[in-house]
Amino acid sequence: MIEKKVVIKLAEERISELNRGIYIVDLKIGKGNQISLELDCETGSISIEDCISVSRNIEHNLDREEEDFALEVSSAGIDQPFRVLKQYLKNVGKQVSVQTIEHGKKIEGILKSADENGIVVEVKEKQRLEGKKKKVWVTEAIALTYDEIKETKLVISF
Repeated sequence: MIEKKVVIKLAEERISELNRGIYIVDLKIGKGNQISLELDCETGSISIEDCISVSRNIEHNLDREEEDFALEVSSAGIDQPFRVLKQYLKNVGKQVSVQTIEHGKKIEGILKSADENGIVVEVKEKQRLEGKKKKVWVTEAIALTYDEIKETKLVISF
């Protein structure tokens, strides 16, 4: 069985050579050495050439004669949940949908900040205030720890 630390080391070698703010989001090694590596970029999106470059570095440094493997290197999908802090940091200021663990409640708003402890999402909703006939827009900042979050996704709008 090919070890994760070996694949991570080979991927990080090429990532540091490219020096483009690329980072590893997820690495899975399944049955029959099925290696699946997901990458993202701190600014913008990761290119196909970056994925190919990282893939080739891993492939050329693992011996198929010793242990056969299948390798897939891809970008973290825009529709996939965030898995690492760098993804949260990259998307500060963007519209996100956060599903909480408590009752599966969904919160949709602007991701205002993220750090090692959690995130802050700014939510706007219409509420009826005392003494007012019409509902008015109320903005509220909701702070969540990562323990309270089931998943966070970027809201895709065109």
